[in-house]
Amino acid sequence: MTPDMAAQFARDLLLQAAILSAPILICACLVSILISLLQTLTGIQEQTLTVVPRLIVVFAVMFVTLPWTIGRVIAYTVHLWSNFHLYLG
Repeated sequence: MTPDMAAQFARDLLLQAAILSAPILICACLVSILISLLQTLTGIQEQTLTVVPRLIVVFAVMFVTLPWTIGRVIAYTVHLWSNFHLYLG
């Protein structure tokens, strides 16, 4: 494996990780912004109000996107195994 191939392998791996984590991170950020806005407007500064809805939304998004996530991981794994001979040199 050449250094260019190792860099491409790492780049592809990081891209897949970013794509798979994007829906969860985006939803968590949106919920955090909405809750912060709600807390600012109402003056309620309860810590559980920030954590519990974010956890619920993250678990819901993970559950909803699970088939898509598993499909992407399987496709990436099949791609790696089908091109395994290229990495051996």
